Amino acid sequence: MEQTLSWQDFEKVEMRIGTIIEAKDFPQARKRALQLTIDFGTEIGIRKSSAQITKRYAKEDLVGKQIVAVVNFPKKQIGNFMSECLVLGSVNEEDIVLLTSDIKVENGLRIG
Repeated sequence: MEQTLSWQDFEKVEMRIGTIIEAKDFPQARKRALQLTIDFGTEIGIRKSSAQITKRYAKEDLVGKQIVAVVNFPKKQIGNFMSECLVLGSVNEEDIVLLTSDIKVENGLRIG
């Protein structure tokens, strides 16, 4: 384990449930990636993210999938694309497994 966070630090990280509404190839990325468009509900709205998940996921299989993402990090420029949230997953070298909800819930719900 790396550094221990305080409870106050953890509370600053806004992890939310969102539904992927579009997934497309991202040929300009240095590493193989997809551009995701994610619906986080009325409070947060639609956000975009770049995700290096092509080893395990086909873009056709991602639409409709609910995922967990951090929505309050600063935006990050990746090539010609602005990533607006960080999609979370477990990482084993280059194999990433998305964190998902096993039961469909309302978009935008906070993870705590």
